[in-house]
Amino acid sequence: MKLDGRVIAITGGAQGLGYAVAQQLGKKGARLALLDISGEALDSAVSALAREGVDAQGVVVDVADEASVAQAFADIAEKQGPISGCVNNAGITDDALMVKAKEGQVETRMSLAAWQRVIDINLTGVFLCGREAATQMIEARHEGVIVNISSISKAGNPGQSNYAAAKAGVHALTVTWAAELARYGIRTGTVAPGFINTDMTASMRPDMLERIASKVPLKRLGEPENIAQSVAFILENDYFSGRIIECDGGLRL
Repeated sequence: MKLDGRVIAITGGAQGLGYAVAQQLGKKGARLALLDISGEALDSAVSALAREGVDAQGVVVDVADEASVAQAFADIAEKQGPISGCVNNAGITDDALMVKAKEGQVETRMSLAAWQRVIDINLTGVFLCGREAATQMIEARHEGVIVNISSISKAGNPGQSNYAAAKAGVHALTVTWAAELARYGIRTGTVAPGFINTDMTASMRPDMLERIASKVPLKRLGEPENIAQSVAFILENDYFSGRIIECDGGLRL
């Protein structure tokens, strides 16, 4: 799919990986709808992109809320036209061991609230936004692409029962939707990042970052633009669907 002039929605688009994706796609001529829960962050992102000559509009949304998602996508269609691409990037972490014990006594457990928060945003949010995106593409009778952002943690990672389960589910949605939506000219794809230089990793202790980087075959963390390049590849390659790009420097958890 050629991106020039296409409307692309990006959830979590006001910062981090989502903003890097916006920059990449905007430079290719896409018209962007940035979706985020923070109106202030959206205003800042839209202004910064405008200075780079990128056409973007901000839409406040709670991706875990069905009504909020439906309204957000309706607003995009009204102001910018029906979307041709959707990048499901919004996500959070809330890490904890499922159970932590000492000398045979359980001291802490992952709370149901922590489990549910991550599942609601990282998995249910992808479903809700993907459903709205597919609806618009089908009713507009044009081709489209849905790209879901997963993680190498989809294979399982200690301390991340909620996150790993959600990210495994995200790729399962990609595969399922590829089979269901091909008849309408809609493709899907997953990008699974490894450890990337973002605000989240910047807050970690330097010695922890050094230890993480040492385990990566390329001996460094990835950059947000590496993930953005992977997203652009899926959008632009018309024979890519239902598959995953693991952009992790060769790391396997």
